[in-house]
Amino acid sequence: QGVIIALRTDWKFMPALNEGSFLLMPTSMPHAGMQENIKNLRLLDMAVTAIPEVETVVGKAGRVESALDPAPMSMYENIILYSSEYKTDADGHRLRFKTDEVGNYVRDTSGALIPDANGQYFRQWRDHIHSPDDIWNEIVAATHLPGLTSAPKLQPIETRLVMLQTGMRAPMGIKVRGPDLASIEAFGLELEKQLREVEGVKKAAVFADRIVGKPYLLLDIDREAISRHGLSIEKVQTYIQAAIGGMTMTKTVEGRERYAIRVRYPRELRDDPEQLKRIFLPSATGGQIPLGELVHIEYEQGPQSIKSEDGFLVGYVLFDREDGYADVKVVTNAQEYLSEKIESGELKVPAGISYRFAGNYEQQVRTMNRLYIVLPIALISIFLILYFQFRSIPVAIMVFFGVLIAFSGGFMLIDLYGHPGFMDFEIFGTNMRDLFQIRTIYMSVAVAVGFLALFGIATDDGVLVATFLQDSFRVNRPKNVAEIHDAVVEGGLRRVRPAVMTTATTILALLPVLTSTGRGADIMLPMAIPSFGGMLIQTLTMFTVPVFFALWEEFKLML
Repeated sequence: QGVIIALRTDWKFMPALNEGSFLLMPTSMPHAGMQENIKNLRLLDMAVTAIPEVETVVGKAGRVESALDPAPMSMYENIILYSSEYKTDADGHRLRFKTDEVGNYVRDTSGALIPDANGQYFRQWRDHIHSPDDIWNEIVAATHLPGLTSAPKLQPIETRLVMLQTGMRAPMGIKVRGPDLASIEAFGLELEKQLREVEGVKKAAVFADRIVGKPYLLLDIDREAISRHGLSIEKVQTYIQAAIGGMTMTKTVEGRERYAIRVRYPRELRDDPEQLKRIFLPSATGGQIPLGELVHIEYEQGPQSIKSEDGFLVGYVLFDREDGYADVKVVTNAQEYLSEKIESGELKVPAGISYRFAGNYEQQVRTMNRLYIVLPIALISIFLILYFQFRSIPVAIMVFFGVLIAFSGGFMLIDLYGHPGFMDFEIFGTNMRDLFQIRTIYMSVAVAVGFLALFGIATDDGVLVATFLQDSFRVNRPKNVAEIHDAVVEGGLRRVRPAVMTTATTILALLPVLTSTGRGADIMLPMAIPSFGGMLIQTLTMFTVPVFFALWEEFKLML
């Protein structure tokens, strides 16, 4: 049963950390102006603030004056802080408040709740909100604005790690490489259309970079015209720079502070190409020539940002997974789907274009490859230690069988955590699902570490029983099957109490971890579940080891 559950359990690289906040990162079209982006940012902030579970929203468009933040103006970052499900103290422990006979909360004259150790927990979320995922769905619905893309579910710290590792602002995506930006964008848009049909891919979160779409004002200098007026290209460009981009002319000293004085046309003149044509430039003869007679002004589409990796131009196609799907499963589905489309000719990869999948799943694949090496080494080491203890391969195998039993127990508890009705009852007003934070647990690095710890302690009861039986049979050698049965039963009964004490101490020590809240609990819980479930089932070794030992002794008696 444990092997069957293990095969159908989905994998994730790491458990999702509950940061208590979201990072909403939608994008507008590249041709959107600054005022339009600022308006969209305000609308996003207002829409999210209207959600009762949200405490604070801070939005940002564009980037700071740093090369480490290469974000275009069309990319928004809204950090959203939401309230905890129950009112808690500074350490994350839930607080109880006084209630009346009907169950309504009692408030003081100022309207504040009254703390009471015998009271009830105060739930801050609405009745239909059961998890942070529900809050995120509310955010997505509220921020569905015209001209904006949807965004994958992200958290601030998680996103920074993903962006540092992959350069993308999504947990998974496709990197398209090519010789020029136009062909990269065209193929990325085709991939965007295909990915929407892949099983497990969230259709609203699929988005290909619109690389070549930002409008540029192109000023093409007429060389013949400027030569007639005795002007050089450098001089014309200097005047254009001063009028449109601004130029520092001098500095002013105010005490110990110095400020640059820049000369620049006001925005209402810079925004209108017809006004730019009326800029007058002095000629070599002292006359004033309008800029419109010296340059041809026109709009041209160009890149809003240029990204490159390993010497190649690159564009991103971002996507996210649906709930209930693991990262590797979704990426595998996408790879197979695109391969089928390419083989059938429905999707054609242009010459010079290549693509590859990137994201968290890459780390997961690397980690799984390491675990395929580490786990066998750990199991072999445990078996060798047992052999050196008993100096008998059959006895070592009997005790080592406890590892397989514990392995099944760990996965059985992981499977139970995914069932909606598991432990759905209350004790003293506390729901057990809330207390033990029961939710779907995916196989991850944390769970694998928990199984490694379980394998190390899964043989404790078997060692206790086998050591006693081996010593007993060495002193008193049974002459027939009945004496073997009597000796095994006696030895097994005498080791029940020590074995139960050994298992109970481990199980009781894990209860605080299973019920822990606050920082680090999201990692500790998946690590503790395999050990807890494995040790519960591992008590069967008190029966399996004596039975196998008796069968082995009977076999030796027959020889």
